[in-house]
Amino acid sequence: MRGHPLRTGADHPCLRPLLVILAIAGLLISTRIAEAADCSLGPQNAGPVASVTDGRTFVLADGRAVRLAMIEVPALPPPGSALQRQATAGDRSRNALEELVGGRDLLLASFGADRFGRVLARAYLPDSQGPKAVEAVLLAAGLAFVSPYAGNHNCVADLIAAERTARGAKLGLWADAEFATRNADDPDAVRAARGRFAIVEGKVVSVRESGATIYVNFGRRWDEDFTVTISKRNERLFAGSGLMPKSLAGRRVRIRGVVEERGGPWIEAILPGQIEIVDR
Repeated sequence: MRGHPLRTGADHPCLRPLLVILAIAGLLISTRIAEAADCSLGPQNAGPVASVTDGRTFVLADGRAVRLAMIEVPALPPPGSALQRQATAGDRSRNALEELVGGRDLLLASFGADRFGRVLARAYLPDSQGPKAVEAVLLAAGLAFVSPYAGNHNCVADLIAAERTARGAKLGLWADAEFATRNADDPDAVRAARGRFAIVEGKVVSVRESGATIYVNFGRRWDEDFTVTISKRNERLFAGSGLMPKSLAGRRVRIRGVVEERGGPWIEAILPGQIEIVDR
């Protein structure tokens, strides 16, 4: 098979908490739900948040754990880990979420549960002008990425737009080479993210099939360059979303997923939301 930690911008350490709070305060005023026409998720009152675990997980007062599954954030490494940059980024995302939702009543649009029993949902803050999307606030501040799995649910147009804004302005994580988009033409840079969630962008050189696998190649040295694989059994799923794997040759695309290594760096694309054509 071909995981995921996420330090944000280069602001002075003493100013970080204040800048995060100010950024969030401004975004709370301006960020609203931009519902897609086919959005069918109806948020329901879930009560107050008792505690925040990390940048996308919290516990409600009634004891339910909630995972914001449509975003990716820096993971908090184990105590004593040497991954200090990762720890700083994880702390910032967690602190931002706590600033947003800690002790406040939330609306949740739930779409199931994970294998640990956590509710998978989108979260909104009630407001007289309409609910405010928690994930969109984090994304617009550059403190989270849109998850590869978000594209398989409705109501994500606002998340994609918020991430695009932060990426264009190089806010938060986008200002740090450790977390910003990696160049597919630089396999060593992609390989450096092995075992973690990353976003990789580049031009597809060729698309080939071998056995039960479709190989989307970003270079001609297949044992060294970056590659994306798609199982043939999932080809119909991609085609159903309007993404034909064979049509990717010559296109510039953005890939989201966990970087692994099999000769060269590699991401397995299981869902259409992992692949975005950026040269339209």
